Amino acid sequence: MTMRHALPLLIVPLLTIGSLAQPAADAGDAAAVRREAALDDLLAERESPEAFARAVEAARKHGVGEQAVLEATFLFHVDRREDARIAALLPEFLKRRDAFRLEDSAVFGYREDWLAVVEYVQAIDCLGKSDKDGFKKHITEAFWLSPRQAAAFAPHIERMRLEESMRSIKLDFTTRLAPVAGGDPVPLTALVDGRKALLLHFWSPFSRECEASLPDFEKSASEFLTKGIAVVSLVPDDSPKLLEAARGMIRPMEGKPCGSWLVDAVQKPLGVDLRIQALPAMVLVSMEGKVLFNGEPTDEAFWDALAGIDPSIKRPESPHGREEE
Repeated sequence: MTMRHALPLLIVPLLTIGSLAQPAADAGDAAAVRREAALDDLLAERESPEAFARAVEAARKHGVGEQAVLEATFLFHVDRREDARIAALLPEFLKRRDAFRLEDSAVFGYREDWLAVVEYVQAIDCLGKSDKDGFKKHITEAFWLSPRQAAAFAPHIERMRLEESMRSIKLDFTTRLAPVAGGDPVPLTALVDGRKALLLHFWSPFSRECEASLPDFEKSASEFLTKGIAVVSLVPDDSPKLLEAARGMIRPMEGKPCGSWLVDAVQKPLGVDLRIQALPAMVLVSMEGKVLFNGEPTDEAFWDALAGIDPSIKRPESPHGREEE
């Protein structure tokens, strides 16, 4: 499913690509020129894990050091929003924490920025383990070391708070919601009968990200339905202008297996209970009403949660070989 980031991760500005600590290669030194070119290719590679592995191999062949390779690997996973893979780098970051040499860095201009990222990686590891105290400790230290990067850390703090609040949520399947096309409200119980789980897709026709994502949502929704997952798309309110725009946007998908297109409740809206703050958003709910995932569709954890329902559900690759954003 191709989706655009509603709230892009802002860690990249934390890094100074082509660090001031990295002197330009002497044009007369052919080996140095090749090394710099290989490093540039490594830092720029985002096509796919396979392409990145080839870039790493080429960088090492031309003499790029392991410090720079680790930094580039970190950037690669950050750009792809792969928290589990960032956390998996923790042993290497801890190993190199005190051995860091600014002159060997490909991206850091200051030692404090490097130490902030080490704390950040530890915070991501704690986040994956639902270790609130550990997460708070390391994210606070990361902020202390590099306060200008507060915008990079904030989304993870929000995620921790969201996960905490979702633990107390139990979705009421007797909730009745009106169709976007008009007609009598439909109880969620009628839509989830005989299904394994419910996927709530929050969207708006006034969101460019949502509009761009709909063709790919259509393809993915069809697969989810065949895997036994009920799919319900919700617009946030019943204003005439919004409903008219929504009807026009989904009209080309009439008759296709995309699930149900409904309007969120006016009284006690699901979007408020589920703390939806950015669109598009996906909320995967078990048949017991437990929230299994709440967040952006580009999040690796979304696909992990879907695989927990049916292991045959895989995160799709783009036509160019990398997972779409």
